[in-house]
Amino acid sequence: MKLLALDTSTDACSCAVYDDGTIYQRYELAPRKHAELILPMADSLLAEAGLQPRDMDAVVFGCGPGSFTGLRISCGVAQGIAFAADIPVIPVSSLAALAQAAYQQYEKNHVCVAVDARMEEVYWGEYHYDEQTQLMTLVNEERVCTPEQIPALNRDASFGVGNGWGVYGTRLQTHFDEMITEYIVDYYPRAEMMLPFGVHQFRLGNTVEAAQASPVYLRNKVT
Repeated sequence: MKLLALDTSTDACSCAVYDDGTIYQRYELAPRKHAELILPMADSLLAEAGLQPRDMDAVVFGCGPGSFTGLRISCGVAQGIAFAADIPVIPVSSLAALAQAAYQQYEKNHVCVAVDARMEEVYWGEYHYDEQTQLMTLVNEERVCTPEQIPALNRDASFGVGNGWGVYGTRLQTHFDEMITEYIVDYYPRAEMMLPFGVHQFRLGNTVEAAQASPVYLRNKVT
């Protein structure tokens, strides 16, 4: 299986190639430079792997939630590559990618992801590790809300990741009565962490045509 993954949902810009188990990746924290960086990243990785877009089985992209502009770039680039190569697309949640990274790097099997959504709100997702799929699985639903509107946690011991913990850490801790005692602020989605979801979904046949790919904003009104 060969997959190309890309993500521009936050200030970070990243790309990864999965080639039958071998992973090539690029990552750069570069606010407002995603449009100029993402395609050269993809070209560089494919060249390093000795592959062409037409060799890919699918394009995986970070569908959000996140920066509205970043999501449009990610989705548009994924669609363009998929159209040109005549391959399908696999959308992956940027929050799920953060949870997966926390599991793989810190061995945390219950993770609360909070990404700053501006306007005093966070993009929120609660995830728990599924031993069968070896993936972080969403508990309840992803949402955008104030820290005080987040529902009660499903487990007592949790680990927090995402820049929302840096912006709203005190409010989140107060809301959860300090149940979450450990969190990492400088943490952004990476395309390589979307690959496990992409591999799983491709094996299940859960792909979409390029024309059907769309960002997940969570907010009802996007201008």
